Amino acid sequence: MHFLSADLQHYAEAHSQAEPPLLAALSRETHLRVLQPRMLSGLLQGRLLSLLSKLLSPSYIVEIGTFTGYATLCLAEGLPPEGVLHTIEANEEYQPIQDKYFQQSPYHSQIVQHFAPALEVLPSLPDGIELVFIDADKKNYLNYLEAILPKMRPGGVILSDNVLWSGKVVEAVKDNDKHTQILMEYNQRLATDPRLETVLLPIRDGISLARVKG
Repeated sequence: MHFLSADLQHYAEAHSQAEPPLLAALSRETHLRVLQPRMLSGLLQGRLLSLLSKLLSPSYIVEIGTFTGYATLCLAEGLPPEGVLHTIEANEEYQPIQDKYFQQSPYHSQIVQHFAPALEVLPSLPDGIELVFIDADKKNYLNYLEAILPKMRPGGVILSDNVLWSGKVVEAVKDNDKHTQILMEYNQRLATDPRLETVLLPIRDGISLARVKG
């Protein structure tokens, strides 16, 4: 499902901050070399991630689901000089393209890559997370939330991608469609958990922004 017409999408992109050249190159290479390039965040969402990170200026970011690293580099734009971004990816096949573009970025020394299932990595990370971006396997979204909430700093922000799931969250759900069922439960959890303040933004495939109450 496309939530915006192509004309409106192009208009929004034309009236947003321009895509940095390094990210444009990464986007091109991802579309040429990688299966399912639609998983890439892209210009509008990427500029949103960059702007939110710059507004928060977080010293400690965690990303669950690196893919080729586009969103990683967007989030890193808000890091102060002493900040660190831990990014977790279960599929090691993406490491060469990640490394290629991370090394060209001014933030390369601040990005820590983990290649393992996120639920194995998260317990080993220190507390005090200020910004999280969840964009990995949908079946574990609730598990990721449970794993990161105790590690969040009060006032920290949790961003969750693909929460509209191509519109399936408002359609009749098949009994065997576990991904949609979990995402619907996840969205309900974000909206009702007393520890969180949440807004679901209908940008691209849906992105939730949840603030951890102090």
